[in-house]
Amino acid sequence: MSVPDRMLRVDLSAERVRSEPVPEAWLARYVGGKGLGARYLYETPPGVDPSSSANRLAFLVGPLTGLLPGEPRYAAVTKSSLTGAFLDSYGGGSFAARLAGSLGGHLGVVIEGASDEPVTLSVADGTATIESAADLSGLDTAETDARFPDAAVACVGPAGEAGVRYATIASDGGDHHAGRGGAGAVMGAKGLKAVVARDAAPTVPAALREHRERAEEAFADSDGGRWLAAGDTLETVAFGDETGVLPTRGWQTRRFDGAEGLGVAAATERAVGRERPDDPVPGGFRVASERGKIESDDPADATATTVPRGGTPIALGAGLGIDDFDAVAALGGVCDRLGLDVISAGNAVAWAVRASDAGVIPPGDREVDDDLSFGDATAARRLIEDIAARSTPLGDALADGVAAAAARFGGTDLVPTVKGLELASYDPRGAATMALAFATGDRGGCHRRARPVETEAVADPRWTPTERAAVVADEQDRRAALWCLVGDDFLAESFGPDAAAEWLAALGDERDPTDLRALGERVWTLTRLYNLREGFDRSDDGLPEALTRATDGENESDGEAGDGLDPDAFEALLDRYYAYRGWDREGRPTAELLDRLDIGDLPDSATPVGSAAERPDAGRNDD
Repeated sequence: MSVPDRMLRVDLSAERVRSEPVPEAWLARYVGGKGLGARYLYETPPGVDPSSSANRLAFLVGPLTGLLPGEPRYAAVTKSSLTGAFLDSYGGGSFAARLAGSLGGHLGVVIEGASDEPVTLSVADGTATIESAADLSGLDTAETDARFPDAAVACVGPAGEAGVRYATIASDGGDHHAGRGGAGAVMGAKGLKAVVARDAAPTVPAALREHRERAEEAFADSDGGRWLAAGDTLETVAFGDETGVLPTRGWQTRRFDGAEGLGVAAATERAVGRERPDDPVPGGFRVASERGKIESDDPADATATTVPRGGTPIALGAGLGIDDFDAVAALGGVCDRLGLDVISAGNAVAWAVRASDAGVIPPGDREVDDDLSFGDATAARRLIEDIAARSTPLGDALADGVAAAAARFGGTDLVPTVKGLELASYDPRGAATMALAFATGDRGGCHRRARPVETEAVADPRWTPTERAAVVADEQDRRAALWCLVGDDFLAESFGPDAAAEWLAALGDERDPTDLRALGERVWTLTRLYNLREGFDRSDDGLPEALTRATDGENESDGEAGDGLDPDAFEALLDRYYAYRGWDREGRPTAELLDRLDIGDLPDSATPVGSAAERPDAGRNDD
């Protein structure tokens, strides 16, 4: 088995598919997945409209996709329709594995242009074919998947077709999603209903079997592996509630009195099966749920199953004040079939409740039940469907995201966003270092770039600002490197550069572990350059106004309100982060850093580059 070194290039406007070698320098510097996707995206013109034919959408794997322990994943890379920033979003399940098997000697598919009519892209035996999808228009994600019983499908649902800016790319009938940032809206704008992977997943070659066994043991013994073994990502609900970082009722409190009914115990009690029945790791619970639309005539909707993960009970449960597990699972199922990111959708509904209560939405623009309130699952479901269809003024406004709706009506201080992306999972007023991770995320307020909240919960309170900055930056780099290999991000702490070098060497790709250690930093710097070129700057790494307010104290364990974050202290911490990364005071990587990372020749004339003379005082070796 050799390492793939080619890329499929698809132009939907010209209806053309071609295979081309990946430039050797790109393979050497970026490996695959996130890194290569960012490099191909950097070739697009500055300021490109995410919904235009000039934007690119890449479905990418890495040289170890389908071979590593954990869940197989693929990367969807594009310019975000929600934020206008770099976007890499990851989906798991059978599609990821079968895409790796279908690509032959290719590392992915880079798609540009747009089709006037709905199409699918069928991938098999190392090539791709553009086919009509006229009969798939309007189908939800489960219905679309069912049309291809002998293949694996990644598709958009009605939300992607309607251009909802946080539409997902769904696979496995809606069980898995490349969810955050709106890659589904980009896919919908291109007229691409589905990508269909027809070949079987790759088998682990003999040269890697011993490596695989050791990696599986290391993963099971890691903090991430043990955390998953406690109940998959549903354990996040209990962790957030116990540590006081669970965003509740539209970010008004940090604990939820109904949390116990939304976690692992509730899922175990209601489970009708497991997504991975032979997996010794608990989780992947299948729960009976009415996943279809309210007016659905499909009798299967009454007995459908959904796989709720941590983001669902947090955003659609605690975030909306709903403590009924079945109701929360049903809301998640509706989002899954419509192709909506559950985190952004939950935050959108929460913002609507708070904005309505605050009187910032004109009555004529609401067109929702007057009783829209926290705890009302029925009204939340109706608003989610309005958003997916853009069928009411409020639904249409919220389809562009919380930041856009707040800019239109007011209420910018109600629900936090970073770079236009709604925050997820953890309230950083209970773990201030998490605010830095959210603020500096390359795709916006994302909890998957780094999760220092898990370290901070047990950290020495005497952590210095530089130590806090280092925890965030180092974890961002580790995950960026893993996503070039396109591995399960829960492997990050147990699968480092030395292990990666061994695996790649077994496939004939000799790499120095030292360079693999620099891989994550190189790719993180590349995505920073891309965002700077697209007009982002230090102000976009700022602290959301909503987080400077104290929580109201309701359901806090000590009965007192949680403090809001101090903007001045945050700006000082941001200085430390920039210094640790080798960026200047405005967050621009310096020419010296680019040379050290072997990408000094990368920036185009539209990309701002920093100066070492403008760096903050503290660097990687400072106390």
